[in-house]
Amino acid sequence: MKQQLNSLQDYMISENIDVVYLDNPNAVAYFTNFESNPHERIVAYIVTQKDHFLFVPALEKEEAKSQSNVENIYTYNDEENPWKIIAKETSKLVNEINFFCIDETTLTVERYNKLSQAFLDTQQPDHTISSEDIGSIIDQMRVVKTSNEIDKMMAAGELADEALQIGIDSLVEGITEQEVAAIIDMEMKKRGVSEMSFSTLVLFGDHAANPHGNPGDRKLKQNEFALFDLGVIYNGYASDATRTIAFGEVNEKEKEVYEIVLEAQRTAQEAVKPGMRAGDLDQIARKVIEDAGYGEYFNHRLGHGIGKTAHEFPSIHGSNETILEPGMCFSIEPGIYIPGEVGVRVEDCVYVTEDGCEPFTLMDKELYTLVK
Repeated sequence: MKQQLNSLQDYMISENIDVVYLDNPNAVAYFTNFESNPHERIVAYIVTQKDHFLFVPALEKEEAKSQSNVENIYTYNDEENPWKIIAKETSKLVNEINFFCIDETTLTVERYNKLSQAFLDTQQPDHTISSEDIGSIIDQMRVVKTSNEIDKMMAAGELADEALQIGIDSLVEGITEQEVAAIIDMEMKKRGVSEMSFSTLVLFGDHAANPHGNPGDRKLKQNEFALFDLGVIYNGYASDATRTIAFGEVNEKEKEVYEIVLEAQRTAQEAVKPGMRAGDLDQIARKVIEDAGYGEYFNHRLGHGIGKTAHEFPSIHGSNETILEPGMCFSIEPGIYIPGEVGVRVEDCVYVTEDGCEPFTLMDKELYTLVK
């Protein structure tokens, strides 16, 4: 990830930033290849204009050495003050800290205060230090994926296709949403997947009218929809896909809703091209649903970025002015949700190519009717 580090340091030089402190595990992994969930402990990546180091709990040192591409790794034991160690090692690289940057989305106020005080303690009396958020800049750096990252996401997409098929194959009348979700998760673990991208979503019939409902003890009945929304983390990258299938024969209105959602999804996916505004993509899909008279029932954005996590920058909503570039990756997931009746969503995540886009998941999207 030397290219990413060079880009960050070039930005730091141009903006007179002395130090960047990152503790978002996904950002740390992006720059260092070290994947970690530190829980209450501290894992951080500290960058100066000419150097950098990784800071981890002592118990993770060997793992960090084996995974990361960072030569300098410093550690702390639980009884030590981590902020003093970070500040001490940073002060060896920067004579005077005047301006440092953090990611405000992940650094708590408590930790920010301890970090800034520790930096200040290494300086001369009456010295002042200012700080600023760099989260949006990191997002911009991460938004265009490399070919290597896209290859990893393709592999994660293949596993998502498998997971969807496992869910469909498990459907029988009377099975609960929770049971199906558990079957999917267990079968993916057997295939070497240690972590799903998010809690596997399985919703039946009218329960699917809640876009972010939670699988519960709702039992599957004949002649209703089953909605699956899932993904896996594989080699540090996420997948995310949604399919809605018919268990038995659904009624004509439900079929109509499905076809409208599918048309919106396909129309938007086929419209993707470099140079277009992200917000226009949302409007393309939304217009299909609005023209069919269901606009009020499409109550969320069209999509979200995807990469090391299932939800990243950019957000594909109607007012987003972001211009699409080759290598950007995001979901296209329109839906119609009629409370108490029916919910349908169809989703693929795609990466932008030189003249369009390619999906990470390939399961057929035509309405599938399962008869058991």
